[in-house]
Amino acid sequence: MRYDALGIGDDDLTLGKEFLLEISKKANFPFLSSNVFDEESGSRLFSPYIIKENDGLRIGIFSLLSPDSFLAPGDPRRKGLILKSPVETAQSIVKELQPKTDLIILLSHLGYQKDVELSQAVSGIHFILGAHTGINFVYPPIMNRTTIIQTAPKGMYAGRLDITLYNRELFYYNTLTRRTMEHNLNSLTLRLNDRKTSETEKAQLRKVKEEVERSLKQLHGKNEYTNTIFPLSEQIKDYPHIGKMVETYLSKFPETGKPNP
Repeated sequence: MRYDALGIGDDDLTLGKEFLLEISKKANFPFLSSNVFDEESGSRLFSPYIIKENDGLRIGIFSLLSPDSFLAPGDPRRKGLILKSPVETAQSIVKELQPKTDLIILLSHLGYQKDVELSQAVSGIHFILGAHTGINFVYPPIMNRTTIIQTAPKGMYAGRLDITLYNRELFYYNTLTRRTMEHNLNSLTLRLNDRKTSETEKAQLRKVKEEVERSLKQLHGKNEYTNTIFPLSEQIKDYPHIGKMVETYLSKFPETGKPNP
């Protein structure tokens, strides 16, 4: 699937840090975690960020995992790990990335509410690709000029974010917003040309039309994005060799008898 990076989540640690480290070495893409540290060595478990270059655009990608994602401080998934403050870590990473990059993306496993709090506390993040909460946002919220993207969990949906750059400003607007305004403008024009519309109504409609036209003009030349969410169902092909790999794996763990009700 040509992954560029993977942001560590709480469930990735279900089989322990050693297991996760082992499979990270076999992956052909980097595992990222900016605020997860090894308790024994005091060093980060994985790389804090990567910088990808695409057609001259330098994209910084980092990752955060919330301590609140775990059930309790004694959760076995946290064994041997230290999770540092996401906000303080983000402030440090963004400060380091800003002179080196044009676009900063956070792979967040904080949950939506924590994403909102982080965006208000830390400036300079263009997009937060959030997880853990699992919400489909057709109109992603913008907090402190940071756009927060989320999709539903467990492989039910995929999200596609298309970005069009006209300048190096931090602000990006949703193309659906522009399309809605254009649709409203067409509707207003039709009502203004309708003979049944009274002169009083037309005067009000002209004011609204001028306001919509003013808003559309302000979007001209601004950076834009389109966020598309689509279900993963019939679009996923059945690959027999993958099915065999799954069967081989499951054969190593025979099912135990069903528990009594």
